[in-house]
Amino acid sequence: MEQSKIVGTVDHTLLKQVSTWEQIKVICDDAMQYHTASVCIPASYVKQAKEYVKDAMRVCTVIGFPNGYSTTAVKVFETQDAVQNGADEIDMVINIGWVKDGLYEQVEDEIKKIKQACEGRILKVIIETCLLTEEEKIRMCEVVTSSGADYIKTSTGFSTNGATFDDVALFAKHIGPNVKIKAAGGIASMDDAERFISLGASRLGTSRIIQIIKNEAITEKY
Repeated sequence: MEQSKIVGTVDHTLLKQVSTWEQIKVICDDAMQYHTASVCIPASYVKQAKEYVKDAMRVCTVIGFPNGYSTTAVKVFETQDAVQNGADEIDMVINIGWVKDGLYEQVEDEIKKIKQACEGRILKVIIETCLLTEEEKIRMCEVVTSSGADYIKTSTGFSTNGATFDDVALFAKHIGPNVKIKAAGGIASMDDAERFISLGASRLGTSRIIQIIKNEAITEKY
């Protein structure tokens, strides 16, 4: 697979608690240089980043991150604020406790309300696969499909594990035709990225792919 095709699926991501504007700016510069799908950054930097990249790059941010147990009203407000600040895409974390309680209708209702607050922007739903059983993952494929969200996403990258090949294959089997797949967390190589894409992922949440390319460029130079 061509490198450019892989890079074009990447949400170039920096969500560490200690992230600074200078680091976010580097992420934005890299994304514009290598033509990633978006930059995925903390909500507090969305306005500044959007003013910096303008229309040259899509800006994505996270809602209810990383634990997902904020109230629906708070998540909706976060989404509205992010949209007002210029966010092009929203990645939300579901209430995992509600899934464990079997409250799938509440989970779906929350996703629908956040989708409405997106005002037409892309919504990706993070279900944190490492904390769910296979049955719960399948049910969430059904919920995300019914909700009208655009993507189902594996992971925050802040829990016990990230994306797995098995989870992406499971998603591909159980989501509806209106839903796409984002694999995120622990994507450590171009081979990993290519396999996730071959299994059905059309977005990859990672910071490592661009770093790999940059390191290869430095090696070739010297």
